[in-house]
Amino acid sequence: MNLGAPYEAIIKKTIDKGYAASQTEVVRQALIVYDRILEEEEYTLVHKAVKEELAEIKSGKTRTYSLKDLRKSVKR
Repeated sequence: MNLGAPYEAIIKKTIDKGYAASQTEVVRQALIVYDRILEEEEYTLVHKAVKEELAEIKSGKTRTYSLKDLRKSVKR
């Protein structure tokens, strides 16, 4: 595996410290961590969007409808 000097140094350091036994294991671990980071980022973005939307609803900028009102509008 040829990833370039900076990445090879990180892999070597990780193996030398005993955190992994091989390059493949280091890459697998890194991918797992990266996947978790992406999931956390997605959660944070969704949470932020929901919070902003709720603030708009509370301020009256966004109108809400009851299920009953929606059903009436569909029957028209």
